[in-house]
Amino acid sequence: MARPLQTLPKAHLHLHFTGSMRHSTLIELARDQGVHLPDALVQDWPPKLRATDERGWFRFQRLYDIARSVLRRPEDVYRLLREAAEDEAREGSRWLEIQVDPSGYAQRFGGLTETLELMLDATEKAARAAGIGMAVIVAANRTRHMLDARTLARLAVQYEGRGVVGFGLSNDERRGRARDFEHAFRIARRGGLLAVPHGGELLGAASVAECLDELAADRIGHGVRAAESPRLMERLADRQITCEVCPLSNVGLGVAERPEDVPLRRLFEAGVPIALGADDPLLFGARLLPQYELAREVYGFADAEVAELARQSIRSSAAPEPVRKELLAEIDAWLAAPA
Repeated sequence: MARPLQTLPKAHLHLHFTGSMRHSTLIELARDQGVHLPDALVQDWPPKLRATDERGWFRFQRLYDIARSVLRRPEDVYRLLREAAEDEAREGSRWLEIQVDPSGYAQRFGGLTETLELMLDATEKAARAAGIGMAVIVAANRTRHMLDARTLARLAVQYEGRGVVGFGLSNDERRGRARDFEHAFRIARRGGLLAVPHGGELLGAASVAECLDELAADRIGHGVRAAESPRLMERLADRQITCEVCPLSNVGLGVAERPEDVPLRRLFEAGVPIALGADDPLLFGARLLPQYELAREVYGFADAEVAELARQSIRSSAAPEPVRKELLAEIDAWLAAPA
């Protein structure tokens, strides 16, 4: 009998703020506020998506913006993060780094600084209530001007040591080169933050290499297209640069046709560290635990290999060293227990 995956201690390093919302919460908040939701977010949920073309990506972003629109009050932010923390704890996730672009909420919550402070306070309270560790990654948007990214990097650095642990770069790779944001990432790195840009999702291995070479990435959001280049996988393995692989997101957006097509096993066997992630459960219909279930059921990972995936997620996180040691010891105990 296989060991229960929900009791395996793990870290979740690729989860977006808005996309972490429970579907039931979206429905309730939309009803209370008179927001009309399209069929794709109600009876046809989770939506059928394909973002490998411009039209498909626009539809994905449109649904995301509609979901964001129901978060209007501070209490909505507290609720979202409380529920996200509860869901993480239920699935055995003991450390969560949640990614947010404060720009998307600044107008309704009084500005960038006020928005980030609200989210940090809500994160701290949610973590304490759920009994897990949580931190925030501030993410710039590839489709906005590079000066906006620098502003966010400076803001993020102000809260290093106060809940912010990293600086990211998200949205459509095809509309913003990583190299254009080098200055913003230099600000973040000098301020002690992890560099965690997205790359290698909608574009190929060159996108991952650019994040590595131009932004000095500590981790790569997604990074699955690195599997197209043996040399790049070797570089990632040599430098122990983690790829935050989100299999069901890759399928949901059309990056891979089927779960079997996501090169998780290829990356793992090449020695590339992996942290499984859910990306946006609100739009893809699955949180963290199903990604681990895929590792076992689709990619054929034995318990020892699944435990190693969990270890890699912990080692790649910004969790304090005592927390890492505790969680790594608990993973060893999970593996040593009778199946």
